[in-house]
Amino acid sequence: MRSKKTDKEAALAAKRHAARAAIEHIRHDCRLGVGTGSTTNEFIALLPEVRDRITAVASSSQATTNLLNGLGFEVSPLSQCGTLDLYVDGADETDDHRRLIKGGGAALTGEKILVASSRRFVCIVDESKRVKLLGKFPLPVEVIPMARSSVARKLVQLGGQPQYREGVVTDYGNEILDVHNLKILDPEEMETEINQVPGVVTVGLFARHRPEVVIVGTPEGAYSL
Repeated sequence: MRSKKTDKEAALAAKRHAARAAIEHIRHDCRLGVGTGSTTNEFIALLPEVRDRITAVASSSQATTNLLNGLGFEVSPLSQCGTLDLYVDGADETDDHRRLIKGGGAALTGEKILVASSRRFVCIVDESKRVKLLGKFPLPVEVIPMARSSVARKLVQLGGQPQYREGVVTDYGNEILDVHNLKILDPEEMETEINQVPGVVTVGLFARHRPEVVIVGTPEGAYSL
């Protein structure tokens, strides 16, 4: 049996293999969007190696902006970048059809905006994030604060158990409901239905704007879905 330390080292190696594989997708004169999360942080750490290929950088969160600034990258507003060539981000879950649950880091709105503004979306995960059916990870829903209770009631009607993520305020001043035990049999339909609930800013289902490639890291290397 692996020790806890060995398991931690194996998970870190998997994230780094996925991040390294994603670097190969950065072409010259790349306008790059960068997401948020532990695997994405490993990707960010590698960016100085390809600094000469990157002409502009957009970020999905203040946390990511701080990391990029620390490495000497100037982060530009999306309005100044125009259409991005590539967006790289992680996920909390992916199924075999590359449909995702994201938002564990409470940056789902910024992430969705950057995905919609990019020509290509590459998702990087470790193998523990790969599932047959989305929904074991609680589904994040960003909500306007005054609508939290009404949105929660609607999520209960859909079969979920929403839980307020205490102490979390998003970069846009909103709150997060994490929906447990939701049966996501049709991710595209569920994404549309939740997005239409008044007071919802966005839902952490990335099914309609799924990545072109999901890179899955293992302790020994990486492969693509």
